[in-house]
Amino acid sequence: MKDGLPLYLAGSVLVLALLIKAPALRRGWDQPLMRAVCALLVVGCLLTFLAPPPSLAAVNRLTGVANFAAPLVYGVLTAFSGASIVLILHWAGGPAAALRRATWVTVAVFGAVTVLIVAFFVLGDARVERLRDLDTYYANTPWLREMIVSYLLAHTVGSAALSLLSLKWMLRVDPALRPLRTGLALLTLGGVLDLGYLVAKWAAVGARWAGRDWDGLSTYVAPPLASAAALLVGTGFIVPMVGGSAAWRDFSQYRRLRPLWKALHGFAHAGVATVPLTWWSPVGIRLIHRESVIDDGLLALASWFDPAVRTAAYGAARRQGLTEAGAAVVADAAMLAAACRARAAAERSGAPGAGSAEPAPYRLDGQPLAALAREFRGSPIVEAARRGLPVGREAA
Repeated sequence: MKDGLPLYLAGSVLVLALLIKAPALRRGWDQPLMRAVCALLVVGCLLTFLAPPPSLAAVNRLTGVANFAAPLVYGVLTAFSGASIVLILHWAGGPAAALRRATWVTVAVFGAVTVLIVAFFVLGDARVERLRDLDTYYANTPWLREMIVSYLLAHTVGSAALSLLSLKWMLRVDPALRPLRTGLALLTLGGVLDLGYLVAKWAAVGARWAGRDWDGLSTYVAPPLASAAALLVGTGFIVPMVGGSAAWRDFSQYRRLRPLWKALHGFAHAGVATVPLTWWSPVGIRLIHRESVIDDGLLALASWFDPAVRTAAYGAARRQGLTEAGAAVVADAAMLAAACRARAAAERSGAPGAGSAEPAPYRLDGQPLAALAREFRGSPIVEAARRGLPVGREAA
């Protein structure tokens, strides 16, 4: 088990991706993209759990055929290469007719190679079980040599296509789609490592053909590269799935609002008994609760807002080159920071009613909370207001 731990870990990542995507797969099974995702994840899971030496030995023992696991793994690896290309083609999009044609060509070519791999194994003589060095041990054996070359060629084409298509798409995708760009970057890096694995395999097999012994490249160098590539590719497919999900968006918003929540929850809950969230509360409920706390805190501080602070902060932000909208967010955040400081100082001095009885004429209505939280945490103008400094002079 310890022998194949990296591959088993990569397989677990793919299983996680399959579980995450299962509801969407069920709902959208009629969509070609969803079927491509399902095919790739299922084949990837099979591959990563079958490829480690302990699994190879178990398959050989159960079937009673020495090296029966070899064509099985090579066939699944070829199917994975084809499924990767199909998924990337559908992921990138294009005319429906062209996608269907490219999909059928890919399935036909890689399906034919899989059949050839099985046929070559049946024709060859592989009576000596080899769990770690089958490629080099049988590199000169008739028919088994052809089997090895077939799977290496198919895998090379698939890995190169995956790397190039991922890189090409990553360079033209909208930078705002960070989960997708991250996933494509991981896929590209995984493809590059996989190509390194293939270089080591080709070099070791080619050395055998030339009468030399470079078996160490295949036995010791290639497997770690394959494990790392499988882990990166699996993660590369899971990141856009998770990153584009509603739960991830809720979590991202929940995390971004922490600076505001941290500053306001004391004012929002002052004198109010609240029911705490349970540890199993879903992130969507947590986000609603955090937004509610922030809204309550803003309402509690309304009478402490000083329009003069906002005016000074707005002017300072405009002098720094910010747009009207950006300066307005900074100005509101600065006014809020000053209100938090003033209210806290009044409570420490025992005079919590120091604010005006009526709410200030300016309210923080309409500002995106995430943008407000960002400036509340990071703007030097807001920091000056928080410390009680003259914001206009500080920013000038």
